[in-house]
Amino acid sequence: MRLPPYVVGSTEEALREILRFAGPADVTLSRYLREHPRLGGRERAAIAEAVYSLLRNRSVLMQFVDSGVGSQMRRVALLALAEAVGVDSIAGLVEQESDWLNRVMAIDRNSLTPAVRSNFPDWIRERLLAQYGEDGASQLMDALNRPAPLDLRVNALKCTREQAEAALTEGNIAFERTPYSPLGLRLAKKPALQNLSLFNEGGIEVQDEGSQLLAQVLGAKRGEMVVDFCAGAGGKTLAIGAAMRNTGRLYAFDVSEKRLAKLKPRLARSGLSNVHPVVIAHENDAKVKRLAGKIDRVLVDAPCSGLGTLRRNPDMKWRQQVTDVAELNAKQQAILAGAARLVKPGGRLVYATCSLLVEENEQVVEAFLAAHSEFLLLPVNELLSLQKITLDTGNYLKLRPDMHQTDGFFAAVLERRQ
Repeated sequence: MRLPPYVVGSTEEALREILRFAGPADVTLSRYLREHPRLGGRERAAIAEAVYSLLRNRSVLMQFVDSGVGSQMRRVALLALAEAVGVDSIAGLVEQESDWLNRVMAIDRNSLTPAVRSNFPDWIRERLLAQYGEDGASQLMDALNRPAPLDLRVNALKCTREQAEAALTEGNIAFERTPYSPLGLRLAKKPALQNLSLFNEGGIEVQDEGSQLLAQVLGAKRGEMVVDFCAGAGGKTLAIGAAMRNTGRLYAFDVSEKRLAKLKPRLARSGLSNVHPVVIAHENDAKVKRLAGKIDRVLVDAPCSGLGTLRRNPDMKWRQQVTDVAELNAKQQAILAGAARLVKPGGRLVYATCSLLVEENEQVVEAFLAAHSEFLLLPVNELLSLQKITLDTGNYLKLRPDMHQTDGFFAAVLERRQ
C-alpha cells in the first residue's frame, strides 16, 4: 500500500527545518510531528524513517540530487523516502521522478569513493582513520551508520532480570540478554514502553549497555556519598542509586534545570529516595565547593562531541565542527579538575564520554594526571574482572558499536591517594 502523495511534501518540510542543524534532529522532528496532528501513524513513521535515512546516508544520497528533476528540496525528500521505504511506496510521482529514483537506487554504491561511502564529514573521517587505521575506521563508521537496538536496564530495586524477562515474554516482546551488563536486556524492535506496566512501575529503564557499564566501574556502595557531576536526564544517576540499594546520598548535579527536570518522572518510577538533584552554575559553584574532600565516588560524564551515539543521533556528525572539539576539550579539562576536588582520600573519580576521539578521552585524562599527582589510574579491565564481567579493553573502558554492540563510550577510573 502506497503512502499518500502529501507525505512527500511533509517530508520536505521536516527536512528543510532539520537540515539547518540549528538543534537536535529528534527535537525538531518531534516538534514538526506535534504541529501536524493530522498525519497518521504510518505517515509519521515513514517521515521519521526518511529523515534518519538521509542523516545516516547524507553524503551518498546528496551525490544523486543534481541528476533529478523538480525543486532541490523535493529531490532530497524523494531520495530520503526511497532510501527508507522504497520507490514503490511513494505515491504521486511523475514518470521522470519514478525513473530517476529507480535509476539512482540501483547504482552500485561500491563505485563511489570511500570518502562518500563513509557518510561522514571529512574531518571526523580523517581523525578516525588516524586512530583506528583504514579497516578499523571503516568497520566503526559502518556500525555507527546503522540504527541501534533498544537496551534496557533492570531496576534491581523493583525486580530481578528473570522477572523482567518473564514480563517481556508475556507481552510478546522479543529480547536477549546483553553480554556484559548483568542487568541489561536488548530489544531488536522498539515497542511502546509506556504501555508496559513493567516500565510504568519502574522495573526497567531505557539505557544503553555501555552507559550501564559506567555505573559498574564507578562501583558505588551502600551508605556512600556519591556525585553524578553531569547528570543530565539521569539515566546513570538511577543506575548508581540502585547500586547503592537506595542508601547513602547521591547528588545529581547539572547546569541545566531543563535536563534535570526530565529526571523527576524517572525518579518517581524508580523508587529511589536517596537522589538529590541540584542545579549548579558551573564546576566551581559554591554548592560544589562545600562538598570538597567529602565524596566517596564522583562520576564525570563530560559534555562531548557525542560521536559515539551516532547510531541514535546521526545528525551529531553534521552538527559538530572541528572547532567544537577544541572548545569542548577546554571545558572537559575544567570540569574534571573541578569535580576532582570533591573526592576524598581513597575515593574514586570516573571520567567518561560518549566520544570516540582521543582528544576528548585519553588526552584529557593524561593531562589531568600530569597536573594532579594525588590521583592514580586504576585498570578498568581488573575492576570489571572483580565483578565477573568478561570484558577487557585495557586500562581504559573503550567501547565501540562494531566490537561490543554498544554506543561508543570511554571511561577512565582514577583513585585519590590516601
